[in-house]
Amino acid sequence: MINSWFAMTMLAMESNEVVGLRMAKFCSGGGAAWEEANLMVSEKVSASFEASAAMISGASPLAIINRYRTLVGANIERLKGSGA
Repeated sequence: MINSWFAMTMLAMESNEVVGLRMAKFCSGGGAAWEEANLMVSEKVSASFEASAAMISGASPLAIINRYRTLVGANIERLKGSGA
C-alpha cells in the first residue's frame, strides 16, 4: 500500500515537471513546439492503450503506475536534453 502511495505521488510530481518543460517549449513557438504537441498527443493515446491492455491482462495498479513513471521519466530526459 505504501509503495502504491509513493509511486502515485512520484508520478504526480514527475508529470508536473513534464508539464512545465512542455509549456516552456510551447511558449518558444515554432516548429519544435508543433512537433512536441503532436508527440504529446500520440504518446498519450499510446500510453492509454498500453495501460488498458495491461489492465485487461491482469497487471497490478502498481505495475501500470511504474510503467507510466518510466514513460514520464523518458520525457523528462528528452525535454531537458533538447534545451527546452
